[in-house]
Parts: sequence; C-alpha cells; structure tokens
Amino acid sequence: MVRRNTHVAKIHSNYLFPEIIRRKQLFLEKNPEANLISLGIGDTTEPLPLFIAQSLAISAEELATEKGYTGYGPEEGYLELRKEISSKLYHGHFEANEIFISDGTNSDIGRLQILFGPEASLTVQDPTYPVYVDTGVILGQSSFFDPATKKYGKVTYLPCSPSNFFFPELDASRRTDLIYFCSPNNPTGAVATHEQLEKLVHFAKKNRSIIIFDTAYASFIQDPKLPRSIYEIPGAKEVAIELGSFSKMAGFTGVRLAWSIVPQELQFDEGHSVNKDWNRVHATFFNGASNISQKGGLAVLRPEGEKCIKHLIDYYMGNAHILRNLLIDLNLEVHGGLNAPYLWVNIPHLTSWEAFDFLLTEGHIVCAPGSGFGPAGEGFIRLSAFGKRQTIEEAASRLASLSSILQHSEFNWG
Repeated sequence: MVRRNTHVAKIHSNYLFPEIIRRKQLFLEKNPEANLISLGIGDTTEPLPLFIAQSLAISAEELATEKGYTGYGPEEGYLELRKEISSKLYHGHFEANEIFISDGTNSDIGRLQILFGPEASLTVQDPTYPVYVDTGVILGQSSFFDPATKKYGKVTYLPCSPSNFFFPELDASRRTDLIYFCSPNNPTGAVATHEQLEKLVHFAKKNRSIIIFDTAYASFIQDPKLPRSIYEIPGAKEVAIELGSFSKMAGFTGVRLAWSIVPQELQFDEGHSVNKDWNRVHATFFNGASNISQKGGLAVLRPEGEKCIKHLIDYYMGNAHILRNLLIDLNLEVHGGLNAPYLWVNIPHLTSWEAFDFLLTEGHIVCAPGSGFGPAGEGFIRLSAFGKRQTIEEAASRLASLSSILQHSEFNWG
C-alpha cells in the first residue's frame, strides 16, 4: 500500500478549529438542550446585500444563454476585475498583470508554499493564523511544535504581546526566507502602524527575505491613520507579496473570491521575476476563480456595492463595540475590537483551554483558545464579533452574569 505523507501526520491533531468543533459536539451530546452561542470561528453571518446578490444571480442566468455562456476564464482572473482592484483598493498603483484572482486566501497561502518550495524557512507572528505554519508543514518546510521538548522546526516564531504592542522584536530575530505578517492581526486584532511596517520592510530588505502580507481584515480598520496595505510603505514592492480577500469584507466566505499582488519589482536572489513564477504556479494549480464569483466581486467594487459593504462592516464593528465595552466593564484585559472584528481577552488564572471549557460549560459560549494560535497566545481567548446583534447582546448578558467569577482575583476554575 501507499505510505502516508508523514508531513500531514504532523499536523493532524494540532489544528485548532477541528478541536473546537470536537469539544463543542461532546458538550452537546451531554447537554442537547443547550443553546450555544458561537464566538469562536470567524465566519460572517449577515446576508449578502441585495445589490451584490442580484449581480451574482444575473451572472448565473447569463450562463443559460448562448450569448452569455462562458467556459474557462483566464487563470489570473478577469481583466476588468483586476483593473478594478488596482483602481479602487490600490489607487491604480499596480498593473493588471501584477494582480491574480483566486478562490480564497487559504488557497493562495498553500500555493505560495509550493512556489517557494520545501527548503524555504519561514517566520510567523506569535500568535498567528495556523494555516501559515500548517501549509508549510504539509510541504515539508518545517516541523510541528513538540510539547515534550518545547521546540519547533524551521519555523521562527516572533512573540507579539501587549508588552511589545503586538509587534515583534525584529532585531532579535534570525533571518528566514519568508515572513508571514497579518494586519489587522488574526487573532489579536492588532494593527501595525506605518512606523512598524517601515521596520518590517527594512528588516526584509536587510535579510533579503520576502514578506507575505495578509490583509484579510483591512476593510475593518476604522482609524484612517493606520495602513491598510504594506505597499503604503516605500520600498515594499521590492520585498512583499500581498493577499486580499472578499470573504470578510463582503461576506464572501461561501462565495469564495480573493486576490494576490506580486509586484514586478519583486525578484529572487538570482534576479528572476517572482511574478513570472507565481503566474506559472497559479495557472498550473488553478483553473481560475468562478466567473459568477468574479462578477460578484465587480459588484462589490461598484459605488453601490461599496456602500453596502460599509454597512456590513459597521454592523460587525458595532458588535465588537458591545463586547469590548462589556469586557472592559468586567475589568478584564481586552485588546482588539477597535480596528478588527476580533477581541483578544485574558481570563485570569486560567489556561486558554481552561477558559474555553469554562465559558462553554458555564456560559454556553464557544470561543477560540489563544494557545491554538501559538505559544504567546496562552492565557488568552479570541472572541469573534461576527454574529447577529441579538446573539451578541445575549452573549454579553451571559458574560455579565459570570462577572462575579471572572472578576475574582483568585479565580481558578476547573
């Protein structure tokens, strides 16, 4: 028989969200009448705006006509959509051939690992979105965290905590080929400033590294002084690839549409164009995003669509405001929720999984344990502001009912 990919075996039991689902299901088996509120997995909940949904419907109906039917489109994505992304999101600073449309950022992360190969070393923020590391593990770029030895493989973890304003100590970090950076950060909700990103770009230039900059939550930034793109930093085109997504911005988590930007200035050590290799890898492993989804993306970037998604974002950030204010009233340490739909909360005297079990059992609330995002996440939980307003208000009420326990200086549940 064929032998199992040993790299896949390394991550099987370590992925955060399947473990959340497993514990949730075990709880429901014992408590079938429980009305759980999920603030754990960051999935959108509001219906698509009618204007955007109608654009998707019209595109689907056109496929039933002789004139409107289309088969394969260009692997890089429709030219019109690529031009609109450049115009509306990047002030026209990129040519269409520097923008690649895909079915999601997760898919792009996996294909980027293929682009750079199994010998590439990588740096990630700690805490970080698990997919950056897990896709590298599957390809053989790195080994997983060994609880017995407390050591990692070829991954460099840069601790990001309240003490360093969630920005890593770059001067103390070793050089790696790739640097994964997410801003607004998932899970902490922290947003890097211009000054911080200038340091990151300088660090990448000095070390001849490439930054993979994930902007999945950039549309939630409320402070106009904070950067939404790595390319707001001079010189970033020479060292950075940027990933963007319609998933959270426009509620396309099920529709599936994203993009990557690979500037022409970005080169490998020997001078070969990264853009050309990405074009080849992208086209080899991907036949192009759904033509229906791309028409929906165009609708999102129309003036009416932009108004619609602003309303959606304001709604979710209103949820974040409710949760944040409640947690502050409970005298809990809380970060995020100001420029991102995630809140990063410390529950005193509990590990992350203990806090998860406490909220599940006592409050019937599902959260995401911070330790699942990396060692620096231990002691924290992530709460998501994606949800119906009534559900968020009920979650806040349940948390308030636990205030006497949560506020106790000697709180040690278990």
